[in-house]
Amino acid sequence: MKPFLIAEREDSILTVRMDSPETRNALSEPAQMQEFVDLCASVKADRSVKVVVLTGNGPAFCAGGNVKDMRERGGIFAGSPYELRESYRNGIQRIPLALYELDVPVVAAINGPAIGAGLDLACMCDVRISADTAKFAESFVKLGIVPGDGGAWLLPRIVGMPKASLMALTGDTIDAAKALEWGLVTEVVPAAELLSAALDVARRMAANPSHGLRLTKRLLREGQHMRLDSLLELSAAFQSLAHHTEDHQEAVNAFVEKRAPQFTGR
Repeated sequence: MKPFLIAEREDSILTVRMDSPETRNALSEPAQMQEFVDLCASVKADRSVKVVVLTGNGPAFCAGGNVKDMRERGGIFAGSPYELRESYRNGIQRIPLALYELDVPVVAAINGPAIGAGLDLACMCDVRISADTAKFAESFVKLGIVPGDGGAWLLPRIVGMPKASLMALTGDTIDAAKALEWGLVTEVVPAAELLSAALDVARRMAANPSHGLRLTKRLLREGQHMRLDSLLELSAAFQSLAHHTEDHQEAVNAFVEKRAPQFTGR
């Protein structure tokens, strides 16, 4: 079986492509899910990676689960209710735990439809940039199922509960313009310019010290479920670490000396 994820490196930016255009990059195989988990583990361990860009090959970003397997109750949808529960817990649910919790910023370059689990996958990323041809749907209810991979937690935190409720309870599809209006994506560009626009954002992130990037993302994540006083305590601890990095000193010196900083990741 060929790899589902293809990675390309440009300096400190890792561009990852889902490469199953014949299935519209559907998430349907345990091996695909394991690839996401392994990718996150390798990036987390590689201090030289500053930003990840995630996109899809072919006309779709990700079409979600394989509906043919659902119909036949095969693949990851096979077995008793207990077995199916374990299939979710040990399969696709590992992706949000790995990808959303990754310390490195992730930019989603949404090249086409992001449907069901595909939309939730985009929501696991930090920033979403959309091609003008992309479409979005939290479509589980149309198949008589629920968001099984964290969408009910992720989507309201991005677009707010009323819009998330509308998307999840109707299952309706919205276009890129509506996604921009609702704050689901931060930018919409012509399809031919998508990767360039995503890499521009990634390079602007990667221009900053790696410690600052990882600690800042962690604070943003923790702040979503912490009280303010608890977050302030964590911020103080992280800040004390940041002040003692070489890159912080270099950033301050470069600012005072009016020159470009040269960061080393230390």
